[in-house]
Amino acid sequence: MSDFTDDINLSISNLEKGNIILYPSDTVWGIGCDATNEEAIKKIYALKQRDEQKSMIVLVKDIDMLLDYIENENTNTIKEMIQKYSDRPTTIIYKKHKHLASNLSNDGSIAIRITNEKFTYNLIEKFGKPIVSTSANISGEATPMLFNEVSLSIKEGVDFIVKYRQEDLSTANPSRIISFENNTIKIIRD
Repeated sequence: MSDFTDDINLSISNLEKGNIILYPSDTVWGIGCDATNEEAIKKIYALKQRDEQKSMIVLVKDIDMLLDYIENENTNTIKEMIQKYSDRPTTIIYKKHKHLASNLSNDGSIAIRITNEKFTYNLIEKFGKPIVSTSANISGEATPMLFNEVSLSIKEGVDFIVKYRQEDLSTANPSRIISFENNTIKIIRD
């Protein structure tokens, strides 16, 4: 792996117990949990003081994993769309999901991003399931771009904090968001 082997193993141990973690994603510092565990997702909503009607993003490692968790639409069109928007992190909202916790979304749709960041990729690959990725802030507060911007209440509210990239001073932008329904693409945030 890299210099984050211990972080991966401890993250997985926590995810398997239904705990929530604070980790660097491919965009911003995020709070995560097993995306198939409703109780863990409830913990994130409570920590963020977030309205449970607001959906959360899910990270997967590749297109094969993505296809395991969305209701099959046109696979070729999905692959083409992902390739077209692969220039930067892009979250795609699909009409229906399967095998994920029902409380990730109030309307059955799901926002999923394929990660290209090495830590989250390795974490998801070794964990074998998608993880939740939501910004590490109380709802309504500024999104932390760096670890030192994460509030104490978030740090104290999670079960495990990844050490990897805590000293990193490079920032990334939030992901592009597009929706995909009936083979139609709509840009929501570019």
